[in-house]
Amino acid sequence: MDLQALANLFATTYNADPNIQKAGELQIRKIGAQEGMLTAILQIIASDSVDLYVPRVPAPHAARSSLYSFRSTRQACSVYLKNRVHTSYIVDNAGTRPEQVPIAQSDRDALKSNILRLLANSPSRTITVQLGATFKDLVSHDFPERWEGLLDDVNALLNSGDIREVGAGCVTALECVRAFRYRQAKDHLPIIVPKLFPTLVTVASSMLNTPPSAAQEIPSMLHLILKTYKTSIIINLSAHQQSPESLVPWGRLLFQVVNLSLPSNAVPENEEEREKSEWWKAKKWAYATLGRLFHRFGNPSQLPSPLQKEYGAFANHFVTAFAPEIFKVYLQQVELYVSKQAWLSKKCQYQIFQFFTACIKPKSTWILLKPHVETLVASFVFPHLCFNPADQELWDSDPVEYVRASVDEYENVSSPVSGAISFILSLVNDVLRSNAAAPQKFGALNITAALGPFIMRHPEVKGSMEEFMMRHVLPEYTANEPYMRSIACEVLGTVTKHSLEWSNPESLAMHSNAVANALDDPELPVRVQAALALTQMVVAYETVRSVVSPRVGEVVRRLLKLSDETDLDLLNTAMESMVEQFQDELLPVATELTGRLCESYLRLAKEGLAQASETSVDSVDIDTMLDSDEDKVYGAMGVAKTISTIVSSVESNQEILRQVQEVVIPIIRFTLENKLIDLFDNMYELMDTLTFKLASISPNMWPIFELTYTLFKSDAVDFLDEMLPSLDNILSYGAAVFKARPDYREKLAESILLNLAGHVDDHLQSFIKIAIDNIDGGNTYAFKLTNLIVLVNAIFYNPAAALHLMESYKPGSARLFFDRWFAAINTESKLPRVHDKKLSLLALSKLMEIDGAMIPASLQEGWYGIVAGALVIFKSLPQAISKRKALEQSLIDDEDEEDDDESRYLNLEGEDDGKTCILFLLFCDILNVLRRTPEDVWDEDSAYLEMLANESARLRARSQKMTEEGDDLSEESEESEIEEELGFFSLIDAINPYTTFKHALTTFQTKNPALYQAATTTLSVDQQTVLMEVMSPRRIAESDAVKNIKNKWEKRERRGGMEIPPSHNVRWFYVLL
Repeated sequence: MDLQALANLFATTYNADPNIQKAGELQIRKIGAQEGMLTAILQIIASDSVDLYVPRVPAPHAARSSLYSFRSTRQACSVYLKNRVHTSYIVDNAGTRPEQVPIAQSDRDALKSNILRLLANSPSRTITVQLGATFKDLVSHDFPERWEGLLDDVNALLNSGDIREVGAGCVTALECVRAFRYRQAKDHLPIIVPKLFPTLVTVASSMLNTPPSAAQEIPSMLHLILKTYKTSIIINLSAHQQSPESLVPWGRLLFQVVNLSLPSNAVPENEEEREKSEWWKAKKWAYATLGRLFHRFGNPSQLPSPLQKEYGAFANHFVTAFAPEIFKVYLQQVELYVSKQAWLSKKCQYQIFQFFTACIKPKSTWILLKPHVETLVASFVFPHLCFNPADQELWDSDPVEYVRASVDEYENVSSPVSGAISFILSLVNDVLRSNAAAPQKFGALNITAALGPFIMRHPEVKGSMEEFMMRHVLPEYTANEPYMRSIACEVLGTVTKHSLEWSNPESLAMHSNAVANALDDPELPVRVQAALALTQMVVAYETVRSVVSPRVGEVVRRLLKLSDETDLDLLNTAMESMVEQFQDELLPVATELTGRLCESYLRLAKEGLAQASETSVDSVDIDTMLDSDEDKVYGAMGVAKTISTIVSSVESNQEILRQVQEVVIPIIRFTLENKLIDLFDNMYELMDTLTFKLASISPNMWPIFELTYTLFKSDAVDFLDEMLPSLDNILSYGAAVFKARPDYREKLAESILLNLAGHVDDHLQSFIKIAIDNIDGGNTYAFKLTNLIVLVNAIFYNPAAALHLMESYKPGSARLFFDRWFAAINTESKLPRVHDKKLSLLALSKLMEIDGAMIPASLQEGWYGIVAGALVIFKSLPQAISKRKALEQSLIDDEDEEDDDESRYLNLEGEDDGKTCILFLLFCDILNVLRRTPEDVWDEDSAYLEMLANESARLRARSQKMTEEGDDLSEESEESEIEEELGFFSLIDAINPYTTFKHALTTFQTKNPALYQAATTTLSVDQQTVLMEVMSPRRIAESDAVKNIKNKWEKRERRGGMEIPPSHNVRWFYVLL
C-alpha cells in the first residue's frame, strides 16, 4: 500500500473544506477493510520522514504549518487505528454490522509487534492517549493466551533506563490493569500484579531520589504508577498486594509521596494551575490509594461479611499497623496546612476529610481521632465553610460560576467542602457566633443550610427554629455583604423545604416579603437563592401562594431568565414546582413559556452537541472530567422535564395542549435527527404524553415516527422501552393512517394485531415467519417469550389463517409452536404476567371455535388438550391478579415510607444509644461535641455496603453456576426476573376471559362434538373442579376489575389522559423486524 497516498488521504480529514474532508473520510471507509491497511497506518504513525499534505500558507509560517500538519496526520491515523481496533478486532457474528469487517491476522500480528515501540516514540500526548486505548483493547482480547510475552516486554521498557521507554512502560502497565479493572473474576489481575508491580514500585521509589523540579517527566510517570496501583484495587486486592512483600514497599512509597515537600519552583504559582500539575496529581493518587486500602479492605469493623474470609486477616493487620500511621501523617499534613507552612490541593484535602470520616466508626481509629476533634473542626473544617477572598473574587469576576459552584459543591465528589460537611455530619455541631464577623457568620449559616434536613427533624431544635430565623436570618436579608443576603435566602429555603412551621403569620410574611424583594437584588447569586427559596415557600404555605398568584407569570419569566444565565438544573426544578402549583393561572401563558423553554433546550442541546464533537473521551483525563462544568446535556434534561410538567398541567385544555405540542415537536425532531442519545428518554416521554393526552396524532408527529424506526434500526436499539409507549399511542390513535400506509404497518406487530384486526392480513405471514424462526433463538427467555406471545397474538387475530400460514411456511411449525406454548402454560413461571395469561386464554377460546377441517393434521391428535390447557391458566390467573394488585399497593406503600426512611440516617428521634455520631444542639452559640462509647459503629452506610457485597457475591455465584450448568439454569433464572407491567393497558383488558371461554366451549361442543367429548371426559378431578368454578355465574358476571378497566379506557377516550403512563417490556414484535 502506498504510504504517501495513504498519508495524503488522512491529511484531508483535517482540511478546512468540508467537501474535501468528507470525500477523504468516505475513501478511508472504502479501503479500511483491506488487509495491510493497519500495518501501513502503523508505519505512518512511526515515520518521521513521510512527506505529508500541507495546505498552502504564507512562506513565514510554512515550516510551522508543515510540522502541525505532520502531527495532525499521525494523530488522524492514531484515532482511526483506535476506532478500528475497538470495533473490529473481535467481531461477534450475531451483532455484526455490514461495515464491521474483522481485522486480518497479519494486521493483528503487526499491531502487537509494533504498539510498544510506537508508544515509546510517540511525538505527543494526544497520540499516546489514542495508542494507549488501542493497546488496552489488544490486551483485553489477547492476554494472556495469545500474548504470552507481553508482561516481559512491559518490564523491559520499565527497566530500560531510557526515559521515553520507561514512560511507555508506565502507560502500558496502566492500560494492562485498566483492561481488567472491573472484572469480578480473579483471573487476569492476579497474573499482572505480581509480574509488574514490584518493578513499578522500584522505579517509582528511585524517582523520588531526584529532588522535585519543574520538569514534567518524573511526576508524570509517578502519577501513572500510583494511578495504576489505585486502579488495580477497585474491585479486589490480590493476594500479592496483601502480602508484606508488596504492602511494605508500596506503603513506604505512598507515605513518601504524601510527605514530599514541593519547592515553589517545581509547581506553578497560580493555584488553579498548581491543582492540575503532575506533582499534585501524583499526591492526589497517593492519598486516594491509602484511603481506598483502608475504606475498602483495611477496616475490619466495616468489612462486609462476604469479604471477611478473603480480607479479614489483612484488615485486622492494616487497622492496627497501617491506619495509625496514615492518621499520623494526615494529621501532620493538616497542621502544616493550617499553619500555612505547606499547601494542599483541594482533592488532597477531600481525601483527608474522607479518611477522617472513615475513622469515626472503628473503635481503634476513633480513639486516635477523638482528642483532635475540636481542633480539627475549628482550624480545618470551619474555615472551609466561611466566605473567603477566593469566594469574593469569584463572586465579583464570575457570579454565574459562583452560583454553580456554591450550589453544586456539596455534591461535588472532589470538593473539600463536601468532605468538610461529611465530617461535620459525622462529628460536631459548630457554633453560631452572634457577634462574629460576616465571613464567620456566613460559615455558621452555611452549616445551618447544610444540616437543615437533620436539624428540622430534631425534637430539641425544631421548635426553636422560628426564633432562630427571626434573630439570626431576618437581619441578613438587608446586609451590606451580598453573600450574607444570599446565604440567608438559602437557609430559609432549606428549613422551609423541611417543614418549618410558623406560629406567627407576621413572621412568615416578613420572610416571604424579604425573599420577594431579593428577586430584584443587583447580585445574581442573591437572585438565584431568592428564587429557590420563594419556590419552596410557595409549595409549603398557602398564604405565600395567594400572594404570588397574581404575579406568577412574571415570577416564572424571571426563573427562565435566571436559568438561561446559569444553566442550573435546580432552577428548572423550581419552574416545575411553580407550574404544578399554578396550573390554572399559567394556562394563558403556557404556550409562550413552552416556547421559551424550547429555545433554552435547543441552545443547550446545540452547545452539548458542539462540545461532544470537539472532545474525544479517550483524550480526557478523569480529573478533567470531574472538573468540567460545561456539561450542557444535563441542563437540557432539566428543561425537558419542565416542559413535561407544563404539558401535564395543561391537559384539561385541549386547544392549548395542541398549541404546546406544535411548539415541542421541533425539539423532539432535532434531538432524534442529531442522535442526542442521552436526551432520548426525555423526548420519548414528551412524545408519549402529548399523543396520549391529545388522543390524536398530529401530521407533524408522523415524521418523528419515521425517525424512530430509522433510529431503532441503527443507533437507538437500547431505547426500545422508551419508544414503545409512544409507538403504541401512534398506533392506537393513528389507526386510520396505518390502514392507508402499508409501509407503516410493516414496522409494528403485536399492537398492530390487537388494534388493526382485519387490516393486516397481507402482513400476517411475515410476522409469523420471523417469530417461528426465532422462537428458540436469542440469549434470554424474555426474547423467546416475546416471539411466543407474537404467535399467540396471531392466533387471537385469526386462528385459522395463523395455523395455515405456520404450516405453509414450514411443515410442523404449528406443532413446534404448540409444544412451546403448552410447555409455557404447564410451567408456572413461564407465563408470568397477567397479560400473557389472559391473551393465551382468549387465543385458546378462539381455537375452540374454528371448524375441525381447519385444524392441521399434526395437531388433531392432541386438539382436545386445549380445554385442559385453558383450565391450567384459569387456575393460576386469580393468584397472578392478586400478585399484580399487591405490587401496585407496594409501590404506593414504598412512596409513603420514603419520608420515614430518611429519619433513620442519624439518631434524630430523641434517643441516644451511646454510638450516635452527632448530638444536635447546633444553635445559639453552643458547640456540642458528640458523646459516644468507644465501640465500633455499624450504621446505614455500613448496612448498605453489606447489602452490595452480598448481592455481588450472589451474582458471582449465579454466574459461576450458569457457566457450570449451562442454559437451563440461565433460562430458569430469567423467567423469575420477568416482571409484571403495572402501567401497561391493552384492549384485551376489557374482555372478560370467563365469559369468552364459556361461549367458546359452547361453540366447541356444537362444531366439534367428538373433540368436545374427548376434552371434557379426560379431565382430572382437579380440572373438573376448576371448570365448574370457571363456568359459575359468579365468574361469568362482569367483575369490578373489568369494569374499572373499561372505565379507564372510556376516560382515556374522553379526556386523552391517564394517571399511569404505559410501561412496556419487550412486548412489540417490532424488535424482530
